Amino acid sequence: MVLDAAFTSVGVNYFQVVVPKIKDFESDFVKTGKVTSLFSFANFDFSKALYIWKNSRSWNVAKQIAANLSKISNNDRESLRLWARESSIENWKSDSIGKIKGVGLITYQYLRMMGGVDTVMPDKIVKRVINEILVKTGKPPVSDNMEFIKTVEEIAKQTGYRSIELCFMSWFINQPERINEMP
Repeated sequence: MVLDAAFTSVGVNYFQVVVPKIKDFESDFVKTGKVTSLFSFANFDFSKALYIWKNSRSWNVAKQIAANLSKISNNDRESLRLWARESSIENWKSDSIGKIKGVGLITYQYLRMMGGVDTVMPDKIVKRVINEILVKTGKPPVSDNMEFIKTVEEIAKQTGYRSIELCFMSWFINQPERINEMP
């Protein structure tokens, strides 16, 4: 998930580019026991995996995220959950993960969502779908990311859906068959 977030942050197509590369990394390094935890990933020599992904910035972002999370707990899932629970959207730029160069608001929100926070990531797909719905209901589209997050959270309260559900429904509305491709 950390690698997924870092690879996606460079703006490539998630299903066509990121998912296959994550699966390659998992096959070559995770399933073989070369990377077993956030801590081991934080200390991983990514030069050994440049044949999978050539962007050094992405590797550095992923390693810094892993290093920060691995300091929280020895249990990777618990680390992500504890970090996410304590994180906030209001102070995201000063957060230990948010201040990593290369981690933007979308990556930050994605990690919070994966850690169990009911929120939304304001990526271009989600914004397009939600803004189309807003326009169809006579409301103006929302371009500012922070305002967009608040708008989706309000829509969630009004509709009974969770923000995270609205986010993923937006991602899969035109390609429901892709749900099973998520790493």
